[in-house]
Amino acid sequence: MLRTPRRTPLFERHVAAGAKMVDFAGWEMPVQYGGPPAVRQEHIAVREACGIFDVSHMGEIETSGPQALELLQRLLSNDVAKVPLAGKGGGAQYSVLCREDGGVLDDLFTYRLDVDRYLTVTNAANHARDLEWFRAHAEAFPEAQVTDRIEDWAMLAVQGPLALEMVQAISDSPLPARMTAEPRRLGGDEVLVCGTGYTGEEGVELLCPPDRAEALWDAIVRRGAVPAGLGARDTLRLEVCFHLYGNDLSVDRGPIEAGLGWCCKEETGFIGSQAVAAARAGRSVSGGPAERLVAFAIDGPGIARQGNRVIGGGEVTSGTLSPCLQTGIGLAYVPVEHAATGTRLQIDVRGKMRPAVVKDKPLYRKGS
Repeated sequence: MLRTPRRTPLFERHVAAGAKMVDFAGWEMPVQYGGPPAVRQEHIAVREACGIFDVSHMGEIETSGPQALELLQRLLSNDVAKVPLAGKGGGAQYSVLCREDGGVLDDLFTYRLDVDRYLTVTNAANHARDLEWFRAHAEAFPEAQVTDRIEDWAMLAVQGPLALEMVQAISDSPLPARMTAEPRRLGGDEVLVCGTGYTGEEGVELLCPPDRAEALWDAIVRRGAVPAGLGARDTLRLEVCFHLYGNDLSVDRGPIEAGLGWCCKEETGFIGSQAVAAARAGRSVSGGPAERLVAFAIDGPGIARQGNRVIGGGEVTSGTLSPCLQTGIGLAYVPVEHAATGTRLQIDVRGKMRPAVVKDKPLYRKGS
């Protein structure tokens, strides 16, 4: 049975702006605005000025109560106890959600809203599974409440060198610092302003009531923010080597081989911590991960895509043409002996061998 994709509160704004709409994770989302050059134009707008994204398809889970921290310490790979309170809100923290075997269920951002209140943003395709996982494990923490908040929030990402200036212009007070989240009144409406993003640029992510999303979108677009779709969101995140769940992360891979050991604090005892510790120390059955996620650039023409085979072992998980670097770039899992920076690879792109080179992360650096 075919399921009709859901629409965000900004659907009409996208249609009016000429967006090409696609089904993404069960949502009808804008992939680009206008013709073929649109993705590049939107990408460059974010790198040089300001872009605005509708990310209302993302899910939200609120965890509250006296045992909220204990539950989140059990669920999330990072040390949630180190997320501070700040002003009227608190810090932001990246983590992964793991199974006992270390396989990654999702990667998440968690915002501290109050002493015993946290909001975790999930990937759209994983929200239902994440919510079920949170609720199942909450049974062991009777003083923690898990609440699905996906219907209560719309979410906009305003990113680029001019993003903070544009949002500050409609704010009642100075914006929260990077990696913190606090409520502000923007254009008269209360909005949770989060100093985070998925582009490698300065900016904020804004959570507001769904019925106020259009007014907030309009206020920022009037100040010059360029509407940007999923296409530019993907090229931007790939230039700075941010992971995409379903491509670079999955239940078949652990955080160590994905290069995410930095957000795993095994001493907290999170689900999967023993498997992660064993992989980190090379004490697993296989002696440690056989592959590592690396960034690469194509040396010459061609663009590698997800699923392309790396000769000698491994597979491309994400690939695109970089608008800023003007070459094919991507992420791939390769054998550990081929993972060092400078290693030359051969990638099978639809039957043609494309030479590539393992690069340091991020691939794109401002001013380089």
